[in-house]
Amino acid sequence: MALLDLPGLLFFSTYTLLVLFWAEIYHQARSLPISKLRPAYIIINVLVYVIQVGIWIYAGAGRTSVALEVAKIFFSVISFIAAVGFVIYGGKLFYMLRRFPIESKGRRNKLNEVGFVTGICCTCFLIRCFVVALSAFDKDADLDVLDHPVLNFIYYMVVEIVPSALVLFILRKLPPKRVSDQYHPIR
Repeated sequence: MALLDLPGLLFFSTYTLLVLFWAEIYHQARSLPISKLRPAYIIINVLVYVIQVGIWIYAGAGRTSVALEVAKIFFSVISFIAAVGFVIYGGKLFYMLRRFPIESKGRRNKLNEVGFVTGICCTCFLIRCFVVALSAFDKDADLDVLDHPVLNFIYYMVVEIVPSALVLFILRKLPPKRVSDQYHPIR
């Protein structure tokens, strides 16, 4: 059970880091304080990991079937929370960018980036939330499909690999390097 949960936790932490980044941009643009955002991110992630370790300890105490059900419900809840985070801060950032003047350079590109990434990530986490919740409440729908590698491949392709590839493709452009005003000859 531990091997299957850790990649999901890391996936959650990675994508909530993007939500934190967007929250910081939004708060700075609105002149709102950002001092509580990073501690909130850290507290939420530490809490998620502590709860998961508690589930692992509970499973190690011999209550694996109950712990497995609790772990599935827990993963469903944190996936839903991640989706809500993307909707809230991705949506706020999207609508804030829409209000910038049309002449703003890069406005349309940033608007598209935020909109697409928000939609992709929210969809990805909602699908994960639904599938994991279904597997928690329906005994016939198990996510541990090691006997069916094609189903395993499809599930992870839909909820992790394709969304990650799309996000990387959309956010592939790095900001241009700053050109220094001073000339520094090589000696």
